[in-house]
Amino acid sequence: MIPILILAAGSSSRMRGADKLLEDVGGETLLHRQARHALGTACPVYVALPALNHPRAQALADLPITILAVPDAAEGMSGTLRGAVAQLPEDVDFMMVLGDLVALEKADLAAVLAARAAYPDALIWRGATADGKPGHPVIFAASLRAQFATLQGDDGGAALVKPLRDRTHLVNLPGQRARLDLDTPEDWADWRKTSL
Repeated sequence: MIPILILAAGSSSRMRGADKLLEDVGGETLLHRQARHALGTACPVYVALPALNHPRAQALADLPITILAVPDAAEGMSGTLRGAVAQLPEDVDFMMVLGDLVALEKADLAAVLAARAAYPDALIWRGATADGKPGHPVIFAASLRAQFATLQGDDGGAALVKPLRDRTHLVNLPGQRARLDLDTPEDWADWRKTSL
């Protein structure tokens, strides 16, 4: 099974002092939920945090995951990816999951993993919304690993992904699961009104 990397090193700056990854979702923190779903695939799970002793690490203490400290996370998504991907097992494909995708389910991760096996000629296998908009999770072929070392800016792996559209297999997931993130307290309040 391939490693799953959960990106959880962002600052939650738009939450005005709260931490969106520690928001309650069905009786557990969002980050715990994401890690639990990833573990449900039977893949090894790695979580990128700004430091090993970050408060988010406490939310994962009961789970058999590996925390990766990424000091460059303050740079943005590219800094997190550079630091975290370099610490994954070498020469293997890996799945990337954004820690803040509140609607993502274990079945969604499993669907993208299944696509990797079903469409071996692709280099990227990517979750998408029901209407086909690219999102997450994303699996990257091992041959792309070296490109993560040179990422810059806060657009994450977009510069890497764009030239490979013809080698990307999209997996349509239900609704907006592949893209639904909640960045502000108002987003969370609105979501809770409609999800209960």
